[in-house]
Amino acid sequence: MIITNFSVFLTLFLISLFGLFLNQKNILIMLMSLEMLFLSISFSLIYSSFYLDDIIGQIFSILILTVAAAESSIGLAILVIYYRIRHNITIEFMNLLKG
Repeated sequence: MIITNFSVFLTLFLISLFGLFLNQKNILIMLMSLEMLFLSISFSLIYSSFYLDDIIGQIFSILILTVAAAESSIGLAILVIYYRIRHNITIEFMNLLKG
């Protein structure tokens, strides 16, 4: 039972890594892959905390999801502003965001 659940978490993690590294042209897909990475890690923590009968993994999972939500909202706000200025959101033309 635990091996099948671990394979599900590992599959989600690998799909999100492939989406993050293989698609480097569309920033929205990169953000969704990053969110799926955080989600797979939090699922793994929740399942391990349930399996070990401990609440620490669930607390860490809530913290991870909170940080992921904040990061996603800030990233999407930056993308909306960038789209209003440049009218495209491809990564190749993101010289405007360099400091």
